[in-house]
Amino acid sequence: MMVDIQNLKDHRNIDIQQVGVKGIKYPIIVLDKANGTQHVNATINMYVNLPHRFKGTHMSRFVEILNEYRGQINIKTLQKILCKMKEKLNAESARIEIGFPYFVEKTAPVSNAKSLMEYQCSLYGENTGKKNDFLVGIMVPVTTVCPCSKEISDRGAHNQRSVVRVKLRFKKFFWIEDVIRLVEESASSEVFSLLKRVDEKYVTEMAYENPMFVEDVVRTVAEKINKNNNFIWYSVEAENMESIHNHNAYAYVEKT
Repeated sequence: MMVDIQNLKDHRNIDIQQVGVKGIKYPIIVLDKANGTQHVNATINMYVNLPHRFKGTHMSRFVEILNEYRGQINIKTLQKILCKMKEKLNAESARIEIGFPYFVEKTAPVSNAKSLMEYQCSLYGENTGKKNDFLVGIMVPVTTVCPCSKEISDRGAHNQRSVVRVKLRFKKFFWIEDVIRLVEESASSEVFSLLKRVDEKYVTEMAYENPMFVEDVVRTVAEKINKNNNFIWYSVEAENMESIHNHNAYAYVEKT
């Protein structure tokens, strides 16, 4: 008979808040507004708490649970997965983090050239017994033009690619694409995978006419989210990969 080391007693009297597995590569299916569904390769982290009396947890059981829900991992099943984690691992709390690339077909503004644009998205779920919590995270690349640079320069203004990260707590289902659109409309310009020369001219001039600091971006995104009562909490952060400074500009806001 093989000894189950994990179930042996531990005498250090220290609870572990999170123990589990990180970086599991796993295929999942997410809902796609344009095409119904989209198959993506996700990176998954799974944790449970471990009371002080146990030496270790059973790592293989996390992957077993994923296999039980193969092809059914989404916002609607996260609660079931968390409950299964607590049950199989004899835990009081469970947490799961799912990160995946999400692709949206975009059309260039003048040439109408089509291409796929990647956005990094995340699902966060937690079940502590007392509360169930779910968050969706979306990272959107955009362009910003510096208002100060434009104001003081005789010719041109410095611009940069920026990243906006949004996390949302919500009451009912929403489309990732709608949030992406909201964020892109809150920057100097959106970013494309494919642009022809006529598109580059259009995008460059549009951004120049709409200069924004990182502060402007997070406030504009927050203002738009505030108008949708489906979102009961959010955080918004913007980071500019500065083109003339050796540092990045950053701003963060959340609904408290």
